[in-house]
Amino acid sequence: MSNKQSSSSGDAALFLRKATGLVRSWSVFDAFIYAFFSINLVTLGMTSVSQMYFFSGGMVTALITFSILIMAEVAVYAGLIAVMPRAGGDYVWQSRILGSGIGFVLSVTGWWFILWLWTPLYGDALRRMIIVPVLSLLGNRELAMLFNGEPTYNFIATMIALLFVTIIIITGMKRYATFQKWSFWIGNAGLIGVIALLFSGDHEAFKAAFIANSATLYGTGPDVYDATVALGKDLSTNVLFGGTLKDIGLLIPVIAYFLLYPNWGATLYGEVKGADDFKRNFAGMAYAVLATVALLIAVFFAIDHSISWQFFMQANAAYWNYTWGYGTVAPAFPVWPYPALLASFMSTNPLVQLGIIVSMSMWFFGWAGTMFLSSTRVIFAAAFDRLLPEAVAKVNERTRTPIWALMLMFIPSIGISYLYAFNYFGFQSLTLAATLVIAVTFFGTSIAAMILPYTKKELYAASPIAKLNVLGMPLISVAGFVSTAFLGYMLYEWLLDPDAMYGIGYSINEAGLKNTTSLIFMGSLYGVALLIYVGMKAYRKSKGIDLAMLQKEIPAE
Repeated sequence: MSNKQSSSSGDAALFLRKATGLVRSWSVFDAFIYAFFSINLVTLGMTSVSQMYFFSGGMVTALITFSILIMAEVAVYAGLIAVMPRAGGDYVWQSRILGSGIGFVLSVTGWWFILWLWTPLYGDALRRMIIVPVLSLLGNRELAMLFNGEPTYNFIATMIALLFVTIIIITGMKRYATFQKWSFWIGNAGLIGVIALLFSGDHEAFKAAFIANSATLYGTGPDVYDATVALGKDLSTNVLFGGTLKDIGLLIPVIAYFLLYPNWGATLYGEVKGADDFKRNFAGMAYAVLATVALLIAVFFAIDHSISWQFFMQANAAYWNYTWGYGTVAPAFPVWPYPALLASFMSTNPLVQLGIIVSMSMWFFGWAGTMFLSSTRVIFAAAFDRLLPEAVAKVNERTRTPIWALMLMFIPSIGISYLYAFNYFGFQSLTLAATLVIAVTFFGTSIAAMILPYTKKELYAASPIAKLNVLGMPLISVAGFVSTAFLGYMLYEWLLDPDAMYGIGYSINEAGLKNTTSLIFMGSLYGVALLIYVGMKAYRKSKGIDLAMLQKEIPAE
């Protein structure tokens, strides 16, 4: 019997049962769409890019650079999936290669606790990209502006997003995949419409359309364009091309806010058919990155053609600088200059304008499930290993969904979203930590991949990637080294922030912002994860279950 087979059977007395209860209902194409939505060029990409107005590096150059470097992470995850295609991804690999304590603390913090913090970010996307534009185009300016700025309406939008996500995940992987496909095709059709509209006229045509539509929707005066330029021109330094190597390097950690996650579906590969095929795994994630970057660059050129990149960044500077509380002058254009909304101004047909926003909304709805879906499988895997209560690993027999694992995401997110909406304890600044903590988890997995061939020799030798080498060294080790270095650079920039650009860690530049609250918050999350691990391990030992023996086995399917 092979090592993989023996690991799959395991010791029935250790695991909760002989099989997880999950089924492989996704195709590799389903996994590709999930990866494509995970690095969402609209909900995450456009929002992140709009907030880069004060960076000086060329956006196109930085995007291409990032897309090349992230391929090391893609290779790491494609390889580990091929070796151990199990629900739980990072948790399973880290606990089996680095040790149970490290695996639990890093994965639970990065895939469970910190994802609560993503809930209000998804709610923000819903209100800024769908609710506010749709209400505006329907003529309900008053309600649109309430959702645009009032904390109560911010919270309502987040609760709508939270309920939608929970319901779509409860329906099961198979139905989710179907919905995802429809969202994929409709959303891309909307994006083509956006690009076409932006290329349909020149800058003078856009300027006239911007002034006219802004007046109709928000009651602004004829000086709205000039006022936006005046407020944003001294704040905006972002360009499409150019910048020094250092400028490009400083953009990389911000691009990570949306392009770091092609591996977001890795925790689900226990439910993907053909998951032990390295090349297909790699292609699915790599194509998601390349397609996203190509489409985003196309959008950049379309924006530059009519809106102009300079004005787009000036409008973003005017909006975000005021929204973040750095400026006291409200922007003349009172809502986020969402590229799809600005593109719709190029049409005089209200149905076309509304159709653009509605079709583009599928980028949100197709993406929304990523908020919790991957996390539930990590929580499930930890419970299957008996590091969480048995009920958490219970799977609904009809939908094959771990309901209690989902509730461990859903319930705490309500409280987190409330704190965010009303900004208690400066909570909105903590959302910057969301990407950092996830990157720490990916950092641990990259190290695990690097040492896998040397610490788990029999497992590696029996795997489908054993013959894949680079200059005589295992491909997964080389990829692991590059990914570790890449992630390590970003963690250094975020945590020490020598150029005072990110406001997320403890700046070693005295003029920079020291976000001590963020560091304490992240440290507390890791501390709670460690306490759970130590407590559950002691409890299981009192019941005669040796978790150290369990961690030597690969979980059953």
